[in-house]
Amino acid sequence: MEEIESNGVGLLTIEWDMMDKTRFFGLSLINTVSMRMILYPLTVIKTRLQLQKSGQEMYKGTYDCFRSIVRNEGFSGLYKGFWVNTMQVVSGFGYIITYEKVRHILSKNDINDNRIRGLIAGGCGSLVSQTIICPFDVISQHLMLWGSKSRTNSTLNLKPENISRHGMTKSVIKELYRVDGGLRAYYRGYSASVATYVPTSALWWMFYPVYSGQLVSNLPQNTSHMFIHCIAGSLSGMTVVMLTNSLDVLRANIQVRQIKSIVFAAKMLWAEERYNVFVKGLSARIVHSAFSSTFIAAGYETLKRLSLHEEFRDSVRW
Repeated sequence: MEEIESNGVGLLTIEWDMMDKTRFFGLSLINTVSMRMILYPLTVIKTRLQLQKSGQEMYKGTYDCFRSIVRNEGFSGLYKGFWVNTMQVVSGFGYIITYEKVRHILSKNDINDNRIRGLIAGGCGSLVSQTIICPFDVISQHLMLWGSKSRTNSTLNLKPENISRHGMTKSVIKELYRVDGGLRAYYRGYSASVATYVPTSALWWMFYPVYSGQLVSNLPQNTSHMFIHCIAGSLSGMTVVMLTNSLDVLRANIQVRQIKSIVFAAKMLWAEERYNVFVKGLSARIVHSAFSSTFIAAGYETLKRLSLHEEFRDSVRW
């Protein structure tokens, strides 16, 4: 067991071999689905802001996009593509298992710095996750744009008024297959996704113990450890978003516009957006990340505590 010691306070890191795995994965499933349901509208808003054409914007910002979707498409418009996106829960398990096992392996090889372990394990977890998640991500992003009256960068030739709501997913899947001529359609932007999410995940898990350690050092000794984890998670998420927003814009455009080259996509976006590429959809991403990172930290640390073997429960403080 590893601790961050500061001012006499131990911030305990709960390791993989300290938990009941069956209980952990059962609780993780409930937590992941619930969190996606709460945060999904922000994902839809972020995607529409990132993919509207420069100079022809319909949405002026995060709140305006939210209000416009609800007014024109109903509250359900905020959940377009949700059930396809929820299939990403499978990738979540791949992510958690990879992250924890890599941390465990690094620890066995005497690499005990939480920042380094987080950086490497977070990157490996994201690589596995993106390999599973990419097809669902591509399909759900097109569904998020369905029925939008703004001019977006989608290249699919679909007419929403001629297709029922229940036929949307099937139509997008078939059209993607037709446009790209095979299964590669569902891995469009895979390299861009890896280039975006692997460093995002790696950096999040690197900053997380850094912020946790600083908070432990500067807050009163009786401060709740769960509160520290939540604040550290939120700060980590917002920091990473500001560093990687342009990568996320690039990824979204490659997947929706069927651009085949990362270099070509980067040149095209720079020609169209210039410095706006660094801030496009940034406010929605910051809000989304602040909430999601808080929930991730709170949920993850709570699940780990609830899954502890009996002999470790008294050694972990809430």
